[in-house]
Amino acid sequence: MTDWSQLHHAYGTAEDIPGLLDAVSAVPKDSDWTELWSRLCHQGTVYSASYAALPALRDMAREWSPSDRLMPLCLAGAIVASVDQPYGDQDPHVAYASEMSDLTRLTEEALRDPTLADDPDTYVYLLAALLGFEGVEVWGEQLDGLNDEEFEVPCPACSTENFIAFGEYGFFSTTDSMYMNETAARQVPLQPANPSALEGLAHRLHSRALEDAQADVAHKLTYVFGKAQCAECDAIFSVAEAITTRWEA
Repeated sequence: MTDWSQLHHAYGTAEDIPGLLDAVSAVPKDSDWTELWSRLCHQGTVYSASYAALPALRDMAREWSPSDRLMPLCLAGAIVASVDQPYGDQDPHVAYASEMSDLTRLTEEALRDPTLADDPDTYVYLLAALLGFEGVEVWGEQLDGLNDEEFEVPCPACSTENFIAFGEYGFFSTTDSMYMNETAARQVPLQPANPSALEGLAHRLHSRALEDAQADVAHKLTYVFGKAQCAECDAIFSVAEAITTRWEA
């Protein structure tokens, strides 16, 4: 039995975690999920109670149908992928290896849910969770930038912050954080990767998105794994490498 009184979350000792785990439902907007998430993965920070909750989140996902298990999988994925561990450097892939195996399988089942064809955002969240369970550095935390249609990264040449936009407002790099307000700031077109030239993780994610009927996700991935031109100094750089450099442990 877990002694939650000896564990901590964002607001103190963790005696309240079992009650929250029992209270949550399969409804993503359930307020108990907000409470649980804020305690166990507060702004991306994890705690001793966060890892202790992984078996319960695994059990919850196992009991619920593939279409209902989004929240336990995504919270578990965020916990596992976090590198913000101010209270210890435990590796959940080692300490909870069995849970990681189960969570990987459960996420694969959820990704095959046919209802995701009309829900690319949920698809991306689940795919990010899968990468977290597999131990893929950076992308388990950052892949959901696909849903935001933006990454903010420093130019590797001049360190100027560039906003890499790929969606509703266009496909470009800019130094203007308010580019969505139709300002006159310089916008430099992105250079998407040729899908046939993608390798490694990029090829895997792009091919999978196409196989899973997520054409829009696959299209965005060509920009994330393509190149950008700094809107300040004109240096050309790999978007994915800039993301990895910023966020790697």
